[in-house]
Amino acid sequence: MVRRYSRAYRKDENGKLTEVTVIAGKLGEVTAPAPAPDSWAADPDNEIGIWLIKIEANGSWTIPTTSFEVNRSVYFYRGSEINIAGVDVKPYNSVELLADQSVVIENSDEDAYLLLLQGQPINEPVVQHGPFVMNDASEIQQAFFDYRKTQFGGWPWTSYDNVHSRVTGRFAKYSDGREEVR
Repeated sequence: MVRRYSRAYRKDENGKLTEVTVIAGKLGEVTAPAPAPDSWAADPDNEIGIWLIKIEANGSWTIPTTSFEVNRSVYFYRGSEINIAGVDVKPYNSVELLADQSVVIENSDEDAYLLLLQGQPINEPVVQHGPFVMNDASEIQQAFFDYRKTQFGGWPWTSYDNVHSRVTGRFAKYSDGREEVR
């Protein structure tokens, strides 16, 4: 089985548990599986981090520091209320953080779920149109041309509206041949 994440567990001074699922990057000695070799995340100097954070009710956790240049955001997506560095935050809100400062998150009376995203900025222009993201408009035009010509390698099915039967249910097939059915 392929490992897709790693977990870190921390208890606060009151014994309340914080569980951090490290999807990309690292947290202390806990490291996510290696990213694709040519991705931005493959260079550790880019300090990419994708963490799912669960803080037990009435618990607290301190986000550790990283480099000043890193962009860091926390998205609060489930729970009742948290306090980040003295600021009350309701669910479905995000907070931009200074990455070179440790930040205390204090949770209220139900478990809180957060997503932390961080990384060095790419410092390149970004242009987006439809599903394509490139560095300039001419590259976007080329992407559309390539797609119309080759469909990026072609569509392997006989019809353009390839769908599965309703009775099939949800499933996933992986490159190693393994299949998950829900």
